Amino acid sequence: MKSIGFLSFGHWSAQQGSATRSAGDALLQAIEIAVAAEDLGLDGAYFRVHHFARQHSSPFPLLAAIGARTKKIEIGTGVIDMRYENPLYMAEDAGAADLISQGRLQLGLSRGSPEQVIDGWKYFGYQPAEDETDADMARRHTQVFLQMLEGDGFAQPNPRPMFPNPPGKLRLEPFSEGLKDRIWWGAGSNKTAEWAAYLGMNLQSSTLKDDETGEPFHVQQAAQIRAYREAWKSAGHSRKPRVSVSRSIFAITNDLDRMYFGNGGKEQDSVGFIEEQRSIFGRSYADEPDRLIEQLKKDEAIAEADTLLLTIPNSLGVAYNTHALESILTHVAPALGWR
Repeated sequence: MKSIGFLSFGHWSAQQGSATRSAGDALLQAIEIAVAAEDLGLDGAYFRVHHFARQHSSPFPLLAAIGARTKKIEIGTGVIDMRYENPLYMAEDAGAADLISQGRLQLGLSRGSPEQVIDGWKYFGYQPAEDETDADMARRHTQVFLQMLEGDGFAQPNPRPMFPNPPGKLRLEPFSEGLKDRIWWGAGSNKTAEWAAYLGMNLQSSTLKDDETGEPFHVQQAAQIRAYREAWKSAGHSRKPRVSVSRSIFAITNDLDRMYFGNGGKEQDSVGFIEEQRSIFGRSYADEPDRLIEQLKKDEAIAEADTLLLTIPNSLGVAYNTHALESILTHVAPALGWR
């Protein structure tokens, strides 16, 4: 395990017990958690994107703000729903945020998951082409976005521009060299993982995937990672890809941990149907450090990946999340090979 980051959904609620009571709280606290995580030595700060929900939705202002406040920590998403995105405008936003962070952006993209509203992307002005599904549209948007990150000129310049142009066709600006190598795809199946590999994207695999074999979640996820790496090798890319998995993991080290997670994690996988697709949801982990280490060593997907993203309960506030991350880094991560 080379890298460990956190993944936050940015939940906010005015309900009793929530330390994150508004959208403003969620955003400002996200910045503070990222700063604290960098101080702890954590490798990455990642954020989930959901629309029409009381969670993080527009990632680039948040990523840019964290980039301006930090120096070393990777800053990313896990994931952006590409059904909702204008790939050209997104390329400009991503280039600006990456330059502000001095090349630390790690953008996870995906076709998205079921949302709060029906076909929410329609309200953003997008519609699948004829004979195209919304997932196809997301992948098409992604391919255009990747093309924009190549930095090649494509737009015919005005012969009488307001400002002088460089020679040749124009590209989008600002352009950030190397960002294309730091794009990830959140794959829910082996097939889409292989598709991401052929396009040269890194792989993000969460706690949910298609149930393709009936085996335990971590076994299927490890097989997905191996299939991805084989596809990467077949595609002939020159660089080595990165692979992340996400998990809910809590080390119980004090009475407050016991109050929140003392009943243990969800120790079994669960199976359900999403959009008529049989899907498997991975277990969570909560235990005292020694027992937690033994459980995690049996997780084949964690062993296969190079990056582990820890999902955090952001609505418990900055102080508790900082403590939870520090407990993992201090008591658990070294036994998994981190650092």
